[in-house]
Amino acid sequence: MTLSDTSPSAPPGFRAADARPVATVRDPRLDFFRGIAMLIILIAHVPANWMNQWIPARFGFSDATEIFVFCSGMASAIAFGQVFRERGWTMGTARVAFRCWQVYWAHVCLFFAIAATMVVLTASDTLLRDYVGQLNLYPFFNDPATNLVGLLTLTYVPNYFDILPMYLVVLAMLPAVVALARVRVAAAAIAVVTVWILAQMDLFALPAEPWSDREWFFNPFGWQLVFFTGFALMAGWLPAPPVDRRLVMFAATIVVVSVPLAHGPTYREVALLSEVRGALVPLIGKSDLGPLRYVHFLALAYLAWVAVGPRGARLAPSDSDGPGSRAWRTGLAVILKVGQQSLAVFIASMYLARLMGVALDVTGRTPLNAVLINLAGMALLVAVAYGAGWFKSAPWRRPARSAAP
Repeated sequence: MTLSDTSPSAPPGFRAADARPVATVRDPRLDFFRGIAMLIILIAHVPANWMNQWIPARFGFSDATEIFVFCSGMASAIAFGQVFRERGWTMGTARVAFRCWQVYWAHVCLFFAIAATMVVLTASDTLLRDYVGQLNLYPFFNDPATNLVGLLTLTYVPNYFDILPMYLVVLAMLPAVVALARVRVAAAAIAVVTVWILAQMDLFALPAEPWSDREWFFNPFGWQLVFFTGFALMAGWLPAPPVDRRLVMFAATIVVVSVPLAHGPTYREVALLSEVRGALVPLIGKSDLGPLRYVHFLALAYLAWVAVGPRGARLAPSDSDGPGSRAWRTGLAVILKVGQQSLAVFIASMYLARLMGVALDVTGRTPLNAVLINLAGMALLVAVAYGAGWFKSAPWRRPARSAAP
C-alpha cells in the first residue's frame, strides 16, 4: 500500500541503541489510499445505498476498514515516531495520550450529534421512518443515567459508533509495543501476534453494553495486527517486500480467487461456492480480523504498492499539460487532502451518511438519486477536508499583508 522505499539493510526503528524509524515525512501514497478509503467508508455507511453494492468489500474479504487502520498505523509511525526517538519514551507516550484524548472526545461528540439529529428526524411529522430505532439507540434513551456512564467509559458502544473506540484502544497499546521494540523488535512482533491469536480464540474482547454479552463489533485486540503491520513497515521494523513477478502473481491469485467467495450474488447462486463460503466464515470474520481477511488485505496492499511505483511515482501524471493531465492533478490533490485530514473527514462522513440515508428516503432510492446524493456527500467531505486543513494551518499567525499605498 504505502511502504517505505528503503534498502534491505536499513536499520530497524526503535531499537535499544539506535531508535531511528525510517519515515520522518508524509508519504503521498499514504494520503492517497487513506483518502480513497474515506470516500468508500462514506458510501458504505449510507443505509440501503445502491452504490454500496460496488465497493471493494463486495468483491473481497477485506474492505476499506483495513485500509483505514493500516494507513493509521503508518501515519502513527510518522507522527509519533520522531517524538519517541528524539524526546524519549515518556514524551512519546504523552503525545500518544494526547491523540487518544482527541479521538475519545471526537467519539463522544459524534454520538451526541447523531443521536440528537436522529431524535429530531424521528419526531418529524413528515418522515415516517424510526431513525432512533434504526441505530438501536432506544436503550440509551430508556436508561440515560446508566448508559451515559457506559458511553463515557466505553462500556456502552453501539455498533455504528465502534470504529473510533477500536482505534483509541489500539493507539493506547502503542507505547507498550514501542517499549518492547526498544528491547527487541522480535519481542514486539511476538506480543502483537499473540494478542491477535488470543482474540481469535475469543479470549480478548471488550463488552459493548452492560445488559447483554454483546462485545465490541471491532475487537481492537484483533485489529491491532493491521495497525502495527502498517506501523512496522513505515518505522522500518519490517523491510519493504521486493517487487517480484512471482509475488505479484501470487497476490493477484489470492485476490481473484476470493471474488466469487465474497460476492454475494455469485456464491448464493452456486451451491459449491456457498458451502465453501460457509466453511470459511470463521476465517473471514470482521469482528476479530479473521486470518483470511488479513491475508487478502496484504495481497491487495502489495499489488497497490507495486502499481503506484517507487514513492508513488505512477500517481503523478505525465509531463503533458493536456486537459486530462490537469484534471488528474486536480483530482489527485483533492484525494490527498481528504487523506491528510482523515479524523475530521471520518467524523463528518459518519454524520453525513445518516443524513444521506434520510435524503434517499425522501427522494426515493433510484440509481440516479443514489449517484447524485453520494456525489453531494463526497463534495461535502472534500469541503470538510479543505476547511480542516485551513484551520490547522493557523492562518491568523501569518504576517499580515502590508496595506496598498
